[in-house]
Amino acid sequence: MSVNQNEANLEAITVTIAHLEKSKKCDEKVIEALKEERDRILRELNVHSG
Repeated sequence: MSVNQNEANLEAITVTIAHLEKSKKCDEKVIEALKEERDRILRELNVHSG
């Protein structure tokens, strides 16, 4: 269960990335944009130093 909205968004983005990479039917630009958003949320949560 997510503690806050950022964690809920992080979970949703992570699941979406995994699904899109598995299906291989998605534009790489979309996946990269999702990964950038995931990294932004991780930085905001002080989990990622990137």
